[in-house]
Amino acid sequence: MKGLRKLLLISATVAIIAAPARAMTVFDPTNYVENMMQAARALEQVNNQIRSLQNEALMIEYQLRHLQKLDYSSQYAIQNALNQVNGLMGRARGMTYDVNRAQADFTRLYPTEYATRITTDRLAIDARERWRNSMEAFQHATVVQSQIVSNVTADGDTLNELVVRSQGAVGSLQAQQAANELLALSAKQQMQSQMLLAAQYRSRSLEDARAASAEEEARRVFDQFLGERDAYTPSR
Repeated sequence: MKGLRKLLLISATVAIIAAPARAMTVFDPTNYVENMMQAARALEQVNNQIRSLQNEALMIEYQLRHLQKLDYSSQYAIQNALNQVNGLMGRARGMTYDVNRAQADFTRLYPTEYATRITTDRLAIDARERWRNSMEAFQHATVVQSQIVSNVTADGDTLNELVVRSQGAVGSLQAQQAANELLALSAKQQMQSQMLLAAQYRSRSLEDARAASAEEEARRVFDQFLGERDAYTPSR
């Protein structure tokens, strides 16, 4: 600023000396220089304010970019797939997944020991119902497995879309949302796997129980056949 002030003062002095005598007017070089200095300072302040506003605009743009939401959601597809599998699990026939009902039916159909006076007709009816439970359980596990395989195939498209969205994220919020979507997809697949295992173990358990009950049934039938008689022993 001192150099500029000195330069302006010299310029004003030269202009006074070079001017013709008849054109000379009252001129205050000091006042002229002071006015020019004030104008220069005002211009510098304006430039500083402009730069400050530009920086604030860039900061706001940066913040908006990081707060921009991901224009994609797999929530509906994930929930729909889980609802389909849950619906199939709820339609299980025979030995259901209801705890109280399953416990009562199992105690009735798969006894550890038959009563002595049980009839042959009752044994046949129970055996038929156990067989039907096993067949329905195997069928149910197959249907659940088919639905889950179909869902996993659809998950491939969802996974590809989420990866593309994650790679193209322009801010931290979009990246976080894409990561959350991937976690939700993984959780959905784990839940489906658990339901499939439940259906498979149910069918396997019912079949094992049917085989065990068949042994007890055969023992009871044999005892009824013998009754109070001694088993035949061939004479020597």
